[in-house]
Amino acid sequence: MILANLIAARAEQKPDLDVLTFEGAGIRADVVRTYQDLWENGNRIAKGLIDRDMQPGDRFALLMRNHPEFVDTMVGASISGTVFVPIDPRTRGAKLAYTLNNSQCKGIVAADYALDHIVAIRDQLTYLEWIWVLDTDEVSALSHDSISDAEPLQAVLDAPYSAIDIRVKTGREPFEIIYTSGTTGDPKGVVRSNESYGGATLFGGLVGFNEHDRPYTGLSLTHGNAQFMTLGPTLGMGLRSVFSRQFTKSRLWDITRQYGNTVFNLLGGMAMAIYSEPVKANDADNPVNFVVSAGMPIGIWEQFEQRFKVKILECYGAIEGGMAVKPIGVGPIGSFGKPPPSSEMRIVDDNDNECPAGVMGELVSRPAAGDQPEVEYFGNKDASNKKTQGGWLRSGDVCHRDEDGWLYFDYRKGGGIRHNGDFINPGFVEGVLGACPSITDVFVYGVPAKSGSPGEKDVVAAIVAVDDATFDPQDVFSQCRTDLEANFIPTYLQLVDEIPKTASEKPQERFLLDQFAEDAANIYIETR
Repeated sequence: MILANLIAARAEQKPDLDVLTFEGAGIRADVVRTYQDLWENGNRIAKGLIDRDMQPGDRFALLMRNHPEFVDTMVGASISGTVFVPIDPRTRGAKLAYTLNNSQCKGIVAADYALDHIVAIRDQLTYLEWIWVLDTDEVSALSHDSISDAEPLQAVLDAPYSAIDIRVKTGREPFEIIYTSGTTGDPKGVVRSNESYGGATLFGGLVGFNEHDRPYTGLSLTHGNAQFMTLGPTLGMGLRSVFSRQFTKSRLWDITRQYGNTVFNLLGGMAMAIYSEPVKANDADNPVNFVVSAGMPIGIWEQFEQRFKVKILECYGAIEGGMAVKPIGVGPIGSFGKPPPSSEMRIVDDNDNECPAGVMGELVSRPAAGDQPEVEYFGNKDASNKKTQGGWLRSGDVCHRDEDGWLYFDYRKGGGIRHNGDFINPGFVEGVLGACPSITDVFVYGVPAKSGSPGEKDVVAAIVAVDDATFDPQDVFSQCRTDLEANFIPTYLQLVDEIPKTASEKPQERFLLDQFAEDAANIYIETR
Protein backbone atom coordinates (compact mmCIF):
# COMPACT_ATOMS: atom_id res chain seq x y z
CA MET A 1 0.00 0.00 0.00
CA ILE A 2 3.08 2.26 -0.09
CA LEU A 3 3.90 3.58 -3.56
CA ALA A 4 7.67 3.17 -3.12
CA ASN A 5 7.27 -0.51 -2.21
CA LEU A 6 4.91 -1.08 -5.14
CA ILE A 7 7.36 0.43 -7.65
CA ALA A 8 10.27 -1.49 -6.13
CA ALA A 9 8.37 -4.77 -6.50
CA ARG A 10 7.23 -4.04 -10.05
CA ALA A 11 10.77 -3.01 -11.05
CA GLU A 12 11.88 -6.51 -10.08
CA GLN A 13 8.92 -8.26 -11.76
CA LYS A 14 8.48 -6.20 -14.95
CA PRO A 15 11.43 -3.78 -15.16
CA ASP A 16 11.07 -2.99 -18.87
CA LEU A 17 7.28 -2.62 -19.13
CA ASP A 18 6.43 0.74 -20.74
CA VAL A 19 3.89 1.48 -18.03
CA LEU A 20 3.60 5.24 -18.75
CA THR A 21 3.71 6.99 -22.11
CA PHE A 22 3.58 10.80 -22.23
CA GLU A 23 2.52 11.52 -25.80
CA GLY A 24 4.20 14.38 -27.60
CA ALA A 25 1.15 15.85 -29.34
CA GLY A 26 2.94 15.66 -32.68
CA ILE A 27 5.31 18.49 -31.73
CA ARG A 28 7.76 16.60 -29.51
CA ALA A 29 8.89 13.02 -29.04
CA ASP A 30 6.92 10.73 -26.78
CA VAL A 31 8.55 10.02 -23.43
CA VAL A 32 8.19 6.59 -21.83
CA ARG A 33 8.67 5.49 -18.24
CA THR A 34 9.24 1.83 -17.39
CA TYR A 35 9.00 0.55 -13.83
CA GLN A 36 12.80 0.50 -13.74
CA ASP A 37 12.90 4.14 -14.86
CA LEU A 38 10.45 5.13 -12.14
CA TRP A 39 12.42 3.27 -9.48
CA GLU A 40 15.80 4.70 -10.46
CA ASN A 41 14.54 8.26 -10.98
CA GLY A 42 12.52 8.04 -7.79
CA ASN A 43 15.67 7.15 -5.86
CA ARG A 44 17.55 10.04 -7.46
CA ILE A 45 14.77 12.44 -6.47
CA ALA A 46 14.65 10.97 -2.96
CA LYS A 47 18.40 11.42 -2.52
CA GLY A 48 18.13 15.01 -3.74
CA LEU A 49 15.38 15.69 -1.22
CA ILE A 50 17.34 14.13 1.62
CA ASP A 51 20.45 16.09 0.61
CA ARG A 52 18.38 19.25 1.02
CA ASP A 53 17.59 18.23 4.61
CA MET A 54 13.99 17.30 3.86
CA GLN A 55 12.84 15.24 6.84
CA PRO A 56 9.98 12.71 6.80
CA GLY A 57 6.73 14.69 6.80
CA ASP A 58 8.30 17.86 5.34
CA ARG A 59 6.34 19.37 2.43
CA PHE A 60 7.30 20.55 -1.03
CA ALA A 61 5.16 21.79 -3.92
CA LEU A 62 4.91 20.22 -7.38
CA LEU A 63 3.86 22.67 -10.13
CA MET A 64 3.83 21.22 -13.62
CA ARG A 65 1.57 19.76 -16.25
CA ASN A 66 1.64 16.05 -17.06
CA HIS A 67 5.36 15.42 -17.46
CA PRO A 68 7.05 12.09 -16.62
CA GLU A 69 9.05 13.96 -13.97
CA PHE A 70 5.79 14.49 -12.09
CA VAL A 71 5.54 10.75 -11.42
CA ASP A 72 9.30 10.43 -10.80
CA THR A 73 8.86 13.01 -8.06
CA MET A 74 5.85 11.23 -6.56
CA VAL A 75 7.94 8.08 -6.24
CA GLY A 76 10.81 10.09 -4.77
CA ALA A 77 8.47 11.55 -2.15
CA SER A 78 7.29 8.08 -1.18
CA ILE A 79 10.86 6.74 -0.86
CA SER A 80 12.04 9.73 1.20
CA GLY A 81 8.93 9.97 3.36
CA THR A 82 8.37 13.58 2.34
CA VAL A 83 5.00 15.03 1.36
CA PHE A 84 4.32 16.61 -2.03
CA VAL A 85 1.69 19.28 -2.65
CA PRO A 86 0.44 19.19 -6.28
CA ILE A 87 -0.62 22.64 -7.53
CA ASP A 88 -2.09 23.58 -10.90
CA PRO A 89 0.82 25.41 -12.63
CA ARG A 90 -1.60 28.12 -13.77
CA THR A 91 -2.15 29.16 -10.13
CA ARG A 92 -0.74 32.57 -9.36
CA GLY A 93 -0.82 35.56 -7.04
CA ALA A 94 -2.49 35.44 -3.65
CA LYS A 95 -3.89 31.94 -4.16
CA LEU A 96 -0.45 30.49 -4.95
CA ALA A 97 1.16 32.29 -2.02
CA TYR A 98 -1.63 31.10 0.30
CA THR A 99 -1.28 27.47 -0.79
CA LEU A 100 2.51 27.42 -0.43
CA ASN A 101 2.46 29.15 2.96
CA ASN A 102 -0.54 27.23 4.32
CA SER A 103 1.17 23.91 3.54
CA GLN A 104 4.51 25.25 4.83
CA CYS A 105 6.35 24.09 1.74
CA LYS A 106 10.13 24.12 2.16
CA GLY A 107 10.72 23.50 -1.53
CA ILE A 108 9.16 23.76 -4.99
CA VAL A 109 9.58 21.51 -8.02
CA ALA A 110 8.25 23.59 -10.91
CA ALA A 111 8.21 23.60 -14.69
CA ASP A 112 9.86 26.68 -16.16
CA TYR A 113 6.52 28.01 -17.46
CA ALA A 114 5.34 28.41 -13.85
CA LEU A 115 8.44 30.30 -12.69
CA ASP A 116 7.11 33.79 -13.37
CA HIS A 117 4.23 33.10 -10.96
CA ILE A 118 6.75 32.10 -8.28
CA VAL A 119 9.02 35.09 -8.90
CA ALA A 120 6.06 37.44 -8.44
CA ILE A 121 5.39 36.19 -4.90
CA ARG A 122 8.88 35.03 -3.84
CA ASP A 123 9.17 37.61 -1.05
CA GLN A 124 5.87 36.40 0.46
CA LEU A 125 6.94 32.77 0.90
CA THR A 126 7.79 32.26 4.55
CA TYR A 127 9.05 28.68 4.49
CA LEU A 128 10.66 28.33 1.05
CA GLU A 129 14.30 27.19 1.03
CA TRP A 130 14.90 25.66 -2.42
CA ILE A 131 13.49 25.43 -5.96
CA TRP A 132 14.06 22.80 -8.66
CA VAL A 133 13.16 23.78 -12.21
CA LEU A 134 12.13 21.46 -15.02
CA ASP A 135 13.32 22.98 -18.29
CA THR A 136 10.77 22.32 -21.03
CA ASP A 137 10.08 22.99 -24.67
CA GLU A 138 7.00 25.02 -23.83
CA VAL A 139 6.38 28.59 -24.92
CA SER A 140 8.72 31.35 -23.78
CA ALA A 141 9.52 30.87 -20.11
CA LEU A 142 12.02 31.93 -17.47
CA SER A 143 15.05 29.71 -16.90
CA HIS A 144 16.25 28.32 -13.59
CA ASP A 145 19.02 30.93 -13.36
CA SER A 146 16.40 33.70 -13.13
CA ILE A 147 15.99 32.87 -9.41
CA SER A 148 19.02 32.87 -7.16
CA ASP A 149 18.09 29.77 -5.15
CA ALA A 150 16.83 27.67 -8.09
CA GLU A 151 18.55 24.62 -9.58
CA PRO A 152 17.78 22.53 -12.69
CA LEU A 153 15.79 19.38 -11.90
CA GLN A 154 17.76 17.59 -14.60
CA ALA A 155 20.91 17.83 -12.48
CA VAL A 156 19.13 15.79 -9.79
CA LEU A 157 17.99 13.21 -12.35
CA ASP A 158 21.47 13.00 -13.90
CA ALA A 159 23.06 11.94 -10.60
CA PRO A 160 24.34 8.35 -10.33
CA TYR A 161 21.70 5.83 -9.32
CA SER A 162 21.88 4.06 -6.00
CA ALA A 163 18.96 2.64 -4.07
CA ILE A 164 18.33 4.18 -0.68
CA ASP A 165 16.28 2.87 2.21
CA ILE A 166 12.57 3.63 2.03
CA ARG A 167 11.85 5.95 4.94
CA VAL A 168 8.06 5.41 5.04
CA LYS A 169 7.39 2.78 7.70
CA THR A 170 3.58 2.67 7.88
CA GLY A 171 0.76 3.37 5.46
CA ARG A 172 -0.67 5.93 7.88
CA GLU A 173 2.15 8.39 7.21
CA PRO A 174 1.21 11.35 4.95
CA PHE A 175 1.98 11.12 1.24
CA GLU A 176 0.49 14.25 -0.35
CA ILE A 177 -1.72 17.25 0.32
CA ILE A 178 -4.29 18.10 -2.35
CA TYR A 179 -6.01 21.46 -2.01
CA THR A 180 -9.71 21.95 -2.61
CA SER A 181 -10.84 24.53 -5.16
CA GLY A 182 -11.83 27.03 -2.48
CA THR A 183 -15.17 27.92 -4.05
CA THR A 184 -16.78 28.50 -0.64
CA GLY A 185 -13.77 29.97 1.22
CA ASP A 186 -10.01 29.54 1.47
CA PRO A 187 -8.76 26.30 -0.14
CA LYS A 188 -8.25 23.48 2.35
CA GLY A 189 -5.39 20.99 2.09
CA VAL A 190 -6.62 17.39 2.21
CA VAL A 191 -3.89 15.19 3.68
CA ARG A 192 -3.73 11.86 1.87
CA SER A 193 -1.85 9.03 3.54
CA ASN A 194 0.31 6.46 1.81
CA GLU A 195 -2.31 3.78 2.35
CA SER A 196 -5.12 5.96 0.98
CA TYR A 197 -3.10 6.46 -2.20
CA GLY A 198 -2.31 2.77 -2.26
CA GLY A 199 -6.05 2.21 -2.31
CA ALA A 200 -6.15 3.97 -5.68
CA THR A 201 -4.40 0.96 -7.18
CA LEU A 202 -7.60 -0.97 -6.41
CA PHE A 203 -9.85 1.38 -8.37
CA GLY A 204 -9.25 -0.54 -11.60
CA GLY A 205 -10.81 -3.67 -10.11
CA LEU A 206 -13.82 -1.68 -8.89
CA VAL A 207 -14.66 -0.37 -12.36
CA GLY A 208 -13.64 -3.45 -14.33
CA PHE A 209 -10.22 -2.68 -15.83
CA ASN A 210 -8.49 -5.80 -17.09
CA GLU A 211 -4.89 -6.59 -18.02
CA HIS A 212 -5.52 -5.77 -21.68
CA ASP A 213 -6.89 -2.27 -21.07
CA ARG A 214 -4.84 0.76 -22.03
CA PRO A 215 -6.17 3.86 -20.23
CA TYR A 216 -5.76 7.43 -21.41
CA THR A 217 -6.17 10.78 -19.71
CA GLY A 218 -5.49 14.41 -20.44
CA LEU A 219 -6.61 15.47 -16.97
CA SER A 220 -3.95 17.07 -14.79
CA LEU A 221 -2.02 14.92 -12.32
CA THR A 222 -2.35 17.85 -9.90
CA HIS A 223 -5.98 16.74 -9.54
CA GLY A 224 -7.30 13.67 -7.76
CA ASN A 225 -9.18 12.29 -10.76
CA ALA A 226 -6.08 11.62 -12.90
CA GLN A 227 -4.06 10.42 -9.93
CA PHE A 228 -6.62 8.04 -8.49
CA MET A 229 -8.60 6.91 -11.56
CA THR A 230 -5.80 6.56 -14.10
CA LEU A 231 -2.31 6.64 -12.57
CA GLY A 232 -3.10 4.59 -9.46
CA PRO A 233 -4.64 1.56 -11.19
CA THR A 234 -2.07 1.81 -13.99
CA LEU A 235 0.86 1.47 -11.59
CA GLY A 236 -0.92 -1.22 -9.59
CA MET A 237 -2.00 -3.35 -12.54
CA GLY A 238 0.68 -2.54 -15.13
CA LEU A 239 -1.77 -1.19 -17.71
CA ARG A 240 0.49 0.87 -20.04
CA SER A 241 -1.37 4.17 -19.80
CA VAL A 242 -1.04 7.22 -22.03
CA PHE A 243 -1.01 10.81 -20.75
CA SER A 244 -1.24 14.15 -22.53
CA ARG A 245 0.34 17.32 -21.16
CA GLN A 246 -3.20 18.72 -20.98
CA PHE A 247 -6.68 17.88 -22.21
CA THR A 248 -7.45 18.83 -25.81
CA LYS A 249 -10.92 17.86 -26.96
CA SER A 250 -10.11 18.07 -30.67
CA ARG A 251 -7.31 15.48 -30.40
CA LEU A 252 -9.00 13.00 -28.05
CA TRP A 253 -10.17 10.41 -30.56
CA ASP A 254 -7.03 10.65 -32.70
CA ILE A 255 -4.93 9.89 -29.61
CA THR A 256 -7.02 6.86 -28.67
CA ARG A 257 -6.70 5.53 -32.23
CA GLN A 258 -2.94 6.10 -32.36
CA TYR A 259 -2.19 4.35 -29.07
CA GLY A 260 -5.04 1.83 -28.97
CA ASN A 261 -6.57 3.24 -25.80
CA THR A 262 -9.54 1.22 -24.58
CA VAL A 263 -10.76 3.52 -21.80
CA PHE A 264 -10.42 7.14 -20.71
CA ASN A 265 -11.80 9.17 -17.84
CA LEU A 266 -13.60 12.50 -18.00
CA LEU A 267 -15.56 14.97 -15.93
CA GLY A 268 -18.90 16.52 -16.82
CA GLY A 269 -17.55 19.70 -18.38
CA MET A 270 -15.28 17.66 -20.63
CA ALA A 271 -18.14 15.50 -21.88
CA MET A 272 -20.07 18.51 -23.12
CA ALA A 273 -16.99 19.98 -24.79
CA ILE A 274 -16.28 16.68 -26.58
CA TYR A 275 -19.88 16.24 -27.64
CA SER A 276 -20.05 19.82 -28.96
CA GLU A 277 -17.24 19.14 -31.45
CA PRO A 278 -18.48 18.98 -35.08
CA VAL A 279 -19.78 15.52 -36.02
CA LYS A 280 -17.26 13.48 -38.04
CA ALA A 281 -17.84 10.39 -40.14
CA ASN A 282 -15.30 8.41 -38.10
CA ASP A 283 -16.57 9.39 -34.63
CA ALA A 284 -17.47 5.78 -33.87
CA ASP A 285 -14.26 4.41 -35.37
CA ASN A 286 -12.15 4.23 -32.21
CA PRO A 287 -10.80 1.48 -29.90
CA VAL A 288 -12.46 2.83 -26.73
CA ASN A 289 -14.75 0.31 -25.02
CA PHE A 290 -15.98 2.43 -22.14
CA VAL A 291 -15.55 5.82 -20.52
CA VAL A 292 -15.17 6.33 -16.77
CA SER A 293 -17.28 9.43 -16.25
CA ALA A 294 -17.96 11.68 -13.28
CA GLY A 295 -20.86 13.94 -14.14
CA MET A 296 -22.03 12.85 -17.59
CA PRO A 297 -24.89 15.26 -18.43
CA ILE A 298 -28.10 13.26 -18.67
CA GLY A 299 -29.16 15.31 -21.68
CA ILE A 300 -26.39 13.85 -23.86
CA TRP A 301 -25.71 10.51 -22.11
CA GLU A 302 -27.32 8.17 -24.65
CA GLN A 303 -26.37 10.31 -27.64
CA PHE A 304 -22.73 10.31 -26.48
CA GLU A 305 -22.71 6.52 -26.27
CA GLN A 306 -24.34 6.12 -29.68
CA ARG A 307 -22.26 8.72 -31.54
CA PHE A 308 -18.88 7.47 -30.29
CA LYS A 309 -19.86 3.80 -29.88
CA VAL A 310 -18.76 3.64 -26.24
CA LYS A 311 -20.37 2.74 -22.93
CA ILE A 312 -20.52 5.08 -19.95
CA LEU A 313 -19.47 3.87 -16.52
CA GLU A 314 -20.59 6.65 -14.18
CA CYS A 315 -19.02 7.16 -10.78
CA TYR A 316 -18.91 9.66 -7.94
CA GLY A 317 -16.00 10.42 -5.68
CA ALA A 318 -14.39 13.17 -3.64
CA ILE A 319 -10.78 13.60 -2.60
CA GLU A 320 -11.85 13.48 1.07
CA GLY A 321 -13.56 10.12 0.52
CA GLY A 322 -16.89 8.63 -0.53
CA MET A 323 -17.34 6.57 -3.68
CA ALA A 324 -20.27 5.30 -5.74
CA VAL A 325 -20.35 3.50 -9.08
CA LYS A 326 -23.01 2.80 -11.70
CA PRO A 327 -21.72 -0.18 -13.70
CA ILE A 328 -22.21 -0.33 -17.44
CA GLY A 329 -25.72 -1.35 -18.36
CA VAL A 330 -26.92 -1.46 -14.76
CA GLY A 331 -29.25 1.07 -13.19
CA PRO A 332 -30.99 4.12 -14.65
CA ILE A 333 -29.29 6.66 -16.88
CA GLY A 334 -28.60 9.84 -14.93
CA SER A 335 -27.67 8.09 -11.68
CA PHE A 336 -24.10 8.06 -10.40
CA GLY A 337 -24.69 4.65 -8.89
CA LYS A 338 -24.54 3.08 -5.46
CA PRO A 339 -21.70 2.76 -2.93
CA PRO A 340 -19.55 -0.39 -2.86
CA PRO A 341 -20.24 -2.92 -0.07
CA SER A 342 -17.49 -1.35 2.04
CA SER A 343 -19.35 1.97 2.27
CA GLU A 344 -22.75 3.33 3.30
CA MET A 345 -24.38 6.43 1.79
CA ARG A 346 -27.47 8.34 2.83
CA ILE A 347 -29.37 11.47 1.84
CA VAL A 348 -30.17 13.55 4.94
CA ASP A 349 -31.97 16.80 5.73
CA ASP A 350 -30.62 19.65 7.84
CA ASN A 351 -31.44 17.70 11.01
CA ASP A 352 -29.67 14.54 9.82
CA ASN A 353 -32.94 12.71 9.23
CA GLU A 354 -32.81 10.40 6.23
CA CYS A 355 -34.77 11.78 3.29
CA PRO A 356 -37.36 9.60 1.54
CA ALA A 357 -36.97 8.70 -2.12
CA GLY A 358 -37.24 11.69 -4.45
CA VAL A 359 -36.46 14.29 -1.75
CA MET A 360 -33.23 16.24 -2.02
CA GLY A 361 -30.75 16.48 0.84
CA GLU A 362 -27.04 16.32 1.57
CA LEU A 363 -25.14 13.18 0.57
CA VAL A 364 -23.26 11.71 3.53
CA SER A 365 -21.19 8.52 3.80
CA ARG A 366 -19.24 6.36 6.20
CA PRO A 367 -17.61 2.91 6.29
CA ALA A 368 -20.22 0.15 6.19
CA ALA A 369 -19.01 -1.14 9.57
CA GLY A 370 -20.06 2.18 11.11
CA ASP A 371 -16.52 3.35 11.88
CA GLN A 372 -15.89 7.07 12.23
CA PRO A 373 -14.78 8.47 8.85
CA GLU A 374 -11.47 10.31 8.94
CA VAL A 375 -10.57 13.51 7.11
CA GLU A 376 -7.54 15.69 7.82
CA TYR A 377 -7.38 19.21 6.49
CA PHE A 378 -3.80 20.32 7.00
CA GLY A 379 -3.53 22.69 9.95
CA ASN A 380 -7.32 23.06 10.19
CA LYS A 381 -8.72 20.83 12.92
CA ASP A 382 -12.04 22.69 13.10
CA ALA A 383 -12.75 22.11 9.41
CA SER A 384 -11.68 18.46 9.77
CA ASN A 385 -14.12 17.93 12.64
CA LYS A 386 -16.94 19.72 10.83
CA LYS A 387 -16.44 17.54 7.75
CA THR A 388 -17.13 14.40 9.80
CA GLN A 389 -19.63 15.83 12.27
CA GLY A 390 -22.01 13.23 13.67
CA GLY A 391 -19.94 10.31 12.42
CA TRP A 392 -20.67 10.92 8.71
CA LEU A 393 -18.52 12.34 5.94
CA ARG A 394 -20.34 15.48 4.78
CA SER A 395 -20.07 15.82 1.00
CA GLY A 396 -21.61 19.28 0.60
CA ASP A 397 -23.47 17.88 -2.43
CA VAL A 398 -27.27 17.99 -2.65
CA CYS A 399 -28.53 14.70 -4.08
CA HIS A 400 -31.55 12.40 -4.06
CA ARG A 401 -32.25 8.70 -4.43
CA ASP A 402 -34.97 6.74 -6.15
CA GLU A 403 -37.09 3.92 -4.71
CA ASP A 404 -34.42 1.37 -5.64
CA GLY A 405 -31.59 3.25 -3.94
CA TRP A 406 -29.92 4.68 -7.07
CA LEU A 407 -28.30 8.03 -6.30
CA TYR A 408 -28.54 11.24 -8.34
CA PHE A 409 -26.57 14.49 -8.11
CA ASP A 410 -28.62 17.69 -8.05
CA TYR A 411 -26.24 20.55 -7.20
CA ARG A 412 -23.45 21.66 -4.93
CA LYS A 413 -24.63 23.30 -1.70
CA GLY A 414 -24.94 27.01 -2.41
CA GLY A 415 -24.71 26.37 -6.15
CA GLY A 416 -28.20 25.33 -7.18
CA ILE A 417 -30.24 27.24 -9.75
CA ARG A 418 -33.80 27.87 -8.55
CA HIS A 419 -35.73 29.69 -11.26
CA ASN A 420 -39.40 30.64 -10.81
CA GLY A 421 -39.69 28.07 -8.03
CA ASP A 422 -38.16 25.16 -9.99
CA PHE A 423 -34.70 23.73 -9.51
CA ILE A 424 -33.00 23.79 -12.90
CA ASN A 425 -30.76 20.91 -13.91
CA PRO A 426 -27.98 22.58 -15.94
CA GLY A 427 -27.22 19.28 -17.65
CA PHE A 428 -30.53 19.28 -19.52
CA VAL A 429 -29.93 22.81 -20.81
CA GLU A 430 -26.31 22.05 -21.73
CA GLY A 431 -27.43 18.94 -23.61
CA VAL A 432 -29.73 20.94 -25.88
CA LEU A 433 -27.21 23.72 -26.44
CA GLY A 434 -24.33 21.30 -26.99
CA ALA A 435 -26.24 19.76 -29.88
CA CYS A 436 -26.52 23.10 -31.69
CA PRO A 437 -24.12 23.09 -34.68
CA SER A 438 -23.14 26.71 -34.02
CA ILE A 439 -21.87 25.98 -30.49
CA THR A 440 -18.58 24.31 -29.57
CA ASP A 441 -18.71 24.54 -25.75
CA VAL A 442 -21.28 25.57 -23.14
CA PHE A 443 -21.66 25.95 -19.39
CA VAL A 444 -24.88 26.87 -17.60
CA TYR A 445 -24.95 28.77 -14.30
CA GLY A 446 -27.13 31.22 -12.39
CA VAL A 447 -27.05 34.92 -11.50
CA PRO A 448 -29.22 36.67 -8.90
CA ALA A 449 -32.70 37.03 -10.37
CA LYS A 450 -33.59 40.40 -11.86
CA SER A 451 -36.91 40.07 -10.01
CA GLY A 452 -35.04 40.31 -6.70
CA SER A 453 -36.85 37.25 -5.31
CA PRO A 454 -34.80 35.72 -2.45
CA GLY A 455 -32.96 32.57 -3.49
CA GLU A 456 -34.08 32.90 -7.09
CA LYS A 457 -31.65 32.97 -10.01
CA ASP A 458 -31.84 33.73 -13.70
CA VAL A 459 -30.29 31.13 -16.01
CA VAL A 460 -27.17 32.05 -17.97
CA ALA A 461 -25.69 29.89 -20.73
CA ALA A 462 -22.04 30.74 -21.35
CA ILE A 463 -21.36 29.76 -24.96
CA VAL A 464 -18.31 29.35 -27.16
CA ALA A 465 -19.44 29.72 -30.78
CA VAL A 466 -17.95 27.95 -33.77
CA ASP A 467 -17.88 31.33 -35.51
CA ASP A 468 -18.72 34.53 -33.63
CA ALA A 469 -19.40 36.40 -36.88
CA THR A 470 -22.23 34.10 -37.97
CA PHE A 471 -23.57 33.19 -34.53
CA ASP A 472 -27.30 33.92 -34.24
CA PRO A 473 -28.49 33.93 -30.60
CA GLN A 474 -32.16 33.96 -31.62
CA ASP A 475 -31.69 30.64 -33.44
CA VAL A 476 -30.35 29.21 -30.18
CA PHE A 477 -33.30 30.56 -28.18
CA SER A 478 -35.63 29.04 -30.78
CA GLN A 479 -33.98 25.65 -30.36
CA CYS A 480 -34.29 25.93 -26.59
CA ARG A 481 -37.99 26.78 -26.85
CA THR A 482 -38.50 23.66 -28.97
CA ASP A 483 -36.56 21.25 -26.75
CA LEU A 484 -36.79 22.63 -23.21
CA GLU A 485 -39.50 23.38 -20.67
CA ALA A 486 -40.22 27.09 -20.40
CA ASN A 487 -38.47 27.47 -17.03
CA PHE A 488 -35.29 25.85 -18.38
CA ILE A 489 -34.83 28.29 -21.25
CA PRO A 490 -31.82 30.51 -20.50
CA THR A 491 -32.58 34.06 -19.54
CA TYR A 492 -29.27 35.14 -21.04
CA LEU A 493 -26.74 33.82 -23.54
CA GLN A 494 -23.19 34.91 -22.71
CA LEU A 495 -20.87 34.67 -25.70
CA VAL A 496 -17.26 34.05 -24.59
CA ASP A 497 -13.97 33.09 -26.24
CA GLU A 498 -13.56 30.11 -23.92
CA ILE A 499 -15.08 28.62 -20.77
CA PRO A 500 -12.56 29.19 -17.96
CA LYS A 501 -11.72 25.84 -16.38
CA THR A 502 -9.62 24.33 -13.60
CA ALA A 503 -6.89 21.74 -14.03
CA SER A 504 -9.63 19.10 -13.78
CA GLU A 505 -11.60 20.77 -16.60
CA LYS A 506 -14.22 21.97 -14.15
CA PRO A 507 -15.80 25.24 -15.36
CA GLN A 508 -14.93 28.18 -13.10
CA GLU A 509 -18.22 29.91 -12.54
CA ARG A 510 -16.77 32.80 -10.57
CA PHE A 511 -14.87 34.16 -13.58
CA LEU A 512 -17.99 34.08 -15.73
CA LEU A 513 -19.90 35.84 -12.93
CA ASP A 514 -17.19 38.52 -12.80
CA GLN A 515 -17.53 39.07 -16.55
CA PHE A 516 -21.33 39.07 -16.57
CA ALA A 517 -23.14 42.37 -17.00
CA GLU A 518 -26.71 42.51 -18.24
CA ASP A 519 -25.96 45.34 -20.65
CA ALA A 520 -22.63 43.95 -21.97
CA ALA A 521 -22.18 43.54 -25.72
CA ASN A 522 -21.73 39.77 -25.41
CA ILE A 523 -24.99 39.22 -23.49
CA TYR A 524 -28.12 38.30 -25.44
CA ILE A 525 -31.76 37.93 -24.42
CA GLU A 526 -34.59 36.39 -26.35
CA THR A 527 -36.59 38.73 -28.56
CA ARG A 528 -40.02 37.45 -29.55
